[in-house]
Amino acid sequence: MAEDTIVDSQKSNKQTNNTEGSNDSNGCSKSEDNANKVDINDTNSTQNCDVNPTKLKMVNDNDQDTLPTKPKCNGTFVNGDGPITNGLPPSPTDLIPNGHNIMNDIDEDEPPPLEEIPTDENKMNGDSKPVELEGSEVKENGDNEKFNKEKVEDVIVIQDAVFTIKIQPPGTELFDLQVSPQEMVQEIHQVMMDREDTCHRTCFSLQLDGNVLDNFAELKSIEGLKEGAVIKVVEEPYTVREARIHVRHVRDLLKSLDPSDAYNGVDCQSLSFLNTILNDDRKRNKAGSNSIDCTPPDYIMPGTKNHPLMPLQPMCKENRMTPCLKVLTVSGWNPPPGTRKMHGDLMYLFIVTMEGTTYHVTASTRGFYVNESTQELFNPKPADQKHLSHSLIELLNKVSPVFKRNFAHLLKKRSQRHPFERVPTPFQVYSWMAPSMEHTIDSIRAEDAYTSRLGYEEHIPGQTRDWNEEIQTTRELPRKNLPERLLRERAVFKVHSDFVAAATRGAMAVIDGNVMAINPGDDSKMQMFIWNNIFFSLGFDVRDHYKEFGGDHAAYVAPSNDLQGVKAYNTVDVDGLYTLGTVVIDYRGYRITAQSIIPGILEREQEESVIYGSIDFGKTVVTCDKYKELLGKSAQQLKILPHKVVNHKTEEVEIYSSIECKGIKGNDGRHYVLDLLRTFPPDVNFLPIEGETLSEEVKKLGFPRQHRHKLCCLRQELIEAFVEHRYMVFIKHAAYLLMQNQHSCDDNVPNKEKDLPNKEEGTPNKEESAPNKEEDAPNTEEGTPNTDNTESSTKEEEEEDKSGEDKSDEEKKEDVSETDKDVNSNLSLDLELPNGGSECPVLNDIANEEEMKKLVAKMGDMPTEAAKALATPSKDAGDSHRDVVTRSAQLSGSLSDLEFDVRFNPDIYSEGVTHADPNGARFQKEKKLVRDAARFVVVNQIPTLISECLEHNIAPLDGYTLTEVLHQRGINMRYLGVLANVVSTAPPLSYLHKLCVSEMVIRSVKHLFKTYIQGVSMVSLAAAMSHYLNCFLSSFPNPQPPKADDELNNGHSKKKKGKKRVRYVSALGHDNTTWANLTPLDMWTNIKNEIKDYFHFDLKGDSVDTVCHKYKLQRATLLRELCIKIGIQLLLHEYEFDSKHKPTFTENDIVNIFPAVKHINPIASDAYHFFQSGQAKIQQGLLREGFELINEALNLFNNVYGPMHPEIAACMRTLARLHYLMGEQSQALDLQQKAVMMSERCNGVDHPNTITEYMHLALYCFATSQLTSALKLMYRARYLILLVFGEDHPEMAQCDSNIGLVLHGVGEYDLALKFLQKALDINNRYHGPKSLKAALSYHLVARVHSCRGDFRSALRNEKETYAVYKEQFGENHEKTKESSEVLSYLTQQAVTLQKTMNEIRKGGPKAAMRPLPITPPSMNSVLDTLNMINGIFLIPVSIRGLQKKVDPNTKAIEAAQSATPSTENATTDDASETTQSEPTTNGEEAAR
Repeated sequence: MAEDTIVDSQKSNKQTNNTEGSNDSNGCSKSEDNANKVDINDTNSTQNCDVNPTKLKMVNDNDQDTLPTKPKCNGTFVNGDGPITNGLPPSPTDLIPNGHNIMNDIDEDEPPPLEEIPTDENKMNGDSKPVELEGSEVKENGDNEKFNKEKVEDVIVIQDAVFTIKIQPPGTELFDLQVSPQEMVQEIHQVMMDREDTCHRTCFSLQLDGNVLDNFAELKSIEGLKEGAVIKVVEEPYTVREARIHVRHVRDLLKSLDPSDAYNGVDCQSLSFLNTILNDDRKRNKAGSNSIDCTPPDYIMPGTKNHPLMPLQPMCKENRMTPCLKVLTVSGWNPPPGTRKMHGDLMYLFIVTMEGTTYHVTASTRGFYVNESTQELFNPKPADQKHLSHSLIELLNKVSPVFKRNFAHLLKKRSQRHPFERVPTPFQVYSWMAPSMEHTIDSIRAEDAYTSRLGYEEHIPGQTRDWNEEIQTTRELPRKNLPERLLRERAVFKVHSDFVAAATRGAMAVIDGNVMAINPGDDSKMQMFIWNNIFFSLGFDVRDHYKEFGGDHAAYVAPSNDLQGVKAYNTVDVDGLYTLGTVVIDYRGYRITAQSIIPGILEREQEESVIYGSIDFGKTVVTCDKYKELLGKSAQQLKILPHKVVNHKTEEVEIYSSIECKGIKGNDGRHYVLDLLRTFPPDVNFLPIEGETLSEEVKKLGFPRQHRHKLCCLRQELIEAFVEHRYMVFIKHAAYLLMQNQHSCDDNVPNKEKDLPNKEEGTPNKEESAPNKEEDAPNTEEGTPNTDNTESSTKEEEEEDKSGEDKSDEEKKEDVSETDKDVNSNLSLDLELPNGGSECPVLNDIANEEEMKKLVAKMGDMPTEAAKALATPSKDAGDSHRDVVTRSAQLSGSLSDLEFDVRFNPDIYSEGVTHADPNGARFQKEKKLVRDAARFVVVNQIPTLISECLEHNIAPLDGYTLTEVLHQRGINMRYLGVLANVVSTAPPLSYLHKLCVSEMVIRSVKHLFKTYIQGVSMVSLAAAMSHYLNCFLSSFPNPQPPKADDELNNGHSKKKKGKKRVRYVSALGHDNTTWANLTPLDMWTNIKNEIKDYFHFDLKGDSVDTVCHKYKLQRATLLRELCIKIGIQLLLHEYEFDSKHKPTFTENDIVNIFPAVKHINPIASDAYHFFQSGQAKIQQGLLREGFELINEALNLFNNVYGPMHPEIAACMRTLARLHYLMGEQSQALDLQQKAVMMSERCNGVDHPNTITEYMHLALYCFATSQLTSALKLMYRARYLILLVFGEDHPEMAQCDSNIGLVLHGVGEYDLALKFLQKALDINNRYHGPKSLKAALSYHLVARVHSCRGDFRSALRNEKETYAVYKEQFGENHEKTKESSEVLSYLTQQAVTLQKTMNEIRKGGPKAAMRPLPITPPSMNSVLDTLNMINGIFLIPVSIRGLQKKVDPNTKAIEAAQSATPSTENATTDDASETTQSEPTTNGEEAAR
């Protein structure tokens, strides 16, 4: 099999991963799966593994599905509804549900079209094609039909029917196990180790008809293995290795409920609190109680100022372990002497039971038995009661009744945990807070820490892993069809995740001083290290390498830029071109770069190794034909312009990358590229250059600005967006010209076209300019167009280029037509300028509105037609066709007049590089293109972002999501100051301004922390970090550094407690004590200077109190952001930030410090393709087809990533949403429950995505009548929003509306009113009092007032609703009429009540107070309104039975999309008919 090439070198490692090093509970058997589910509603799961891709706008989902892919399977996966096993994920069939085909749409010979995959290389240049932006359709109908008619050979290859076998363990009953033919025997082995009744066994073989099965054989290759076959489990003799594996496995079982690994950030364990939060509710349901506890905790009530930290990690008392043993450790009598080895002794153990009895146990080849040794006397002979057992667990059950009882209880609780709570995460997730944990004796842990162990690598035959060989070999695997691509991507992912884990361990060891440098004589900053076949270097300017670029500042940012370059080249994935495995780790203030080692690189001088590029920034430049060929392919997709430079011999050398990029041929014959830090062009906004001027609108914002280093580059996302924009300018202009030619309207196009290059662009409104009006149409250069065709294609290539563009424009057609048909947009064709003028002369010559309307009507389909016409000109076209191309190319800023060609010279402004023709017109065009791209950030991308925020399409919640949103649009974080200044005057974006200021403060504090902590020795780390936090966040005016740890100096520290004298921490060895001199005033002065210097933003305030008051920042939020960014873990308790009498933090509050890891996320390309296609289907209204495609994406993601991945969580959420839309609440609940746990595990318990998952799960719980669970989840979501950001965020309105509605439904009107009133206030602030969201909030508040009998207040609020509906929709709209009926009803009730009150005052005969006719709303009406609030259309038709026509008798719930807090649109072609029929309501029902 093909997989043997990657897996062979790891099989031994994988076996030990599964046993000696496995975390106890990496799975459960297939027969146990249902028992292991934490089922909120006792629903049956239809999916056990799930999925999601990146930044795709989900239908009916307002969350930002922008997930920084975090892979690492850590050798664990879920197989369908089957076991969770270790090692690589299973073969392609393993994750495919029974009888479920992978769609008949995968061609055996070709991968999915790359333009559907969200990679970064596919743009329109040369022969490449444009890529769709987020939210656009992936394919047109024709393409989809083709997609669905493709061959199914791949499906046949990977679709094998599962079958059932019988397993016969020794001493227990036979049991059935469902397996797939492509599973390996080892996976059955792992099932045995995870089953409750067989988990104590590790050393056994599996035999069929007396033949021992090979652990690494596939089941389909075993002769005689068929349905009903019986496999016997046979106990095997132990070896030393097997005995150690067994002892480790026993230890893991005993620790299976211990959360310490998750808090300590080891073994890819992480936290999940979903089941803890819902635990009480499940108990109540089991007890049969119908009481509903709806009282919210005080700390989440609207208006509460102090947000405690303790609820972040709710503790479950049941999870506290019942100890089974006091001590299990390796005996001091090890190793056995030679005489005892001859008797089969392998090792000795020392055990103390809970009864207090001590035992010395011998591990022999036959098993475990008690010997007669004591602590003082060695007597290895068996004791009188030796209790010989093949398993150590069996032995302990015999000698200790307490162990037997407690271990059985532990296994029962372990089996009740959901598998997703136990599976290792793809990459380590660290918790920024941890409770006080008891440190227990653990010999296995001690052995792991203090031996030369490098993970599990010592068990590989030979020596440590050759990371470079593994990384490159996996990338060389074939990828012609789906099974090959799945196998390749799975192997790449596995090796990459292992490499990241090993690199992180190594980097920490380097900084902690546990690794010897390979150049120990050099200065510590210049030292380099090799550990576990990984090369480590520090982020300092070694030998003034970056002296001209910013010194240490440049050296610090270079690894991050290099990582982006590696990502770009990996994405392009050119055969024969190799990059290094690269991980960047920030730890204790140091930046460490970990790289795989090129074979032979350490044996040669650098000058001898480099055969392409320059080692001295351009003085000497070399090249070779092979690198020209390889880099020529990648340059085309990365928009890198091949360019000529002059080397030291005054020879012209053509290079296809930046000058710093080096090509090295390793001893393995592979061609490597490294030093990719300047793959993308420089950002001239932060690179002042003498003689170069920027456009006026950029200058007005203060650019160019001097940055602290000269390595500022544009992001790849920006390059793609810019090229996409220029391409649309090109094609739309060509479309118009072709249309004019077709209609013989050339007389409308005067000769002003010749003056086109001289037109200047207008100045944008920097605050709220609509993005489509900021689209930056460039200026072409004056003078004769350059006819140098060195870089341009031939005419045939040009035609191929245009035909390639045709397909991409098909994909863009809908968005374009919608924009162009909007006459009110004043012809927003990406050609119009902000001030109303246009650079396109043919548009300027449209004299009146009528002509403009005609043009807009015709332009809908023109881009596609234009692309076709440009590709295949008619015979009579002649000069006309060439003229259209030339004019369009000039307008779009193309480097060539013969085609669209926008590429960048990354060395255009590089110092030290001598260009071949620096004064030529072509070179000036190249420089202008780089300037235009930098301008594009300011005049297009930032206004676009602001516009999206104003329209509430996006609403970042914390620093992470803000960073993600900016990076997706190609905006670097150094533009934060610009963004903050722009939004500061826009009240609807006050939350964004607050978030920007918070992020600038935190990033500046992080920059300062780096230099602050670097010189601090280990003994002073906790003291220094607590002092730093006090100076940053504490109101205590003069915090002093903690006292010295006197126990290191003498034994009288307790007697000196009362002394007031401050003593600074004394260091072991040399220590930098300057940290102790820091004061809060110094700290905030430094922060202000750093923000001014780095972000060019003036921070008002000189202390934490004034800054938090001025910008409405929360200290708990600042603390969370800082701890996550710099890796500090704090003790979980409440901190008094406002105390003037004592510092907030002490050194005992610092629990740990963790690394921050940056790496490249491998992509599951086929899964992305399926997911995007599914999204497109859903947008077209084909829900069934979309569901099937996304379900297949889920299977493929599981196949590549294993069971635990952030994208799988988001895909599960999508499927849950679709189930819910179809009225299948129980399936939605089950999937969403898994999505919540997976998001907690992979993203973090307080990550914004986790908050979103909680809200969705709460809705599904309410829909299944689990009211208490729904409220608890909503309260949890509100608490997390309060902690992460605060109360004044647009997302809080949706959360509060949901809580208020549910409380209203259960009759808690006073509580409901508080939450709904808060939602109303937030909607008024961010959406405006005349918005539909505010109207809906007014209506909800009126309903609650009505139920409380306060009809006057209800009338006042409902009048606001009516006024908005009347203004927005008119008097005849259904919504306006409904509100009018509510007003009439409320008026009638108010009049009746007033009459009754008057009678009571008069004391007349009718003075009796009659009960008010108030009926609480039904649960169905509350659910209907909840769906409306969350933007959901319910279509009560099963997915499995969904047909083209929806039953006309089924009624859908209409949700006014504009009135929902989300931006989701579930409207479909099929469903739109049903959504038109509104529920008939009278005023009384609406008021209820």
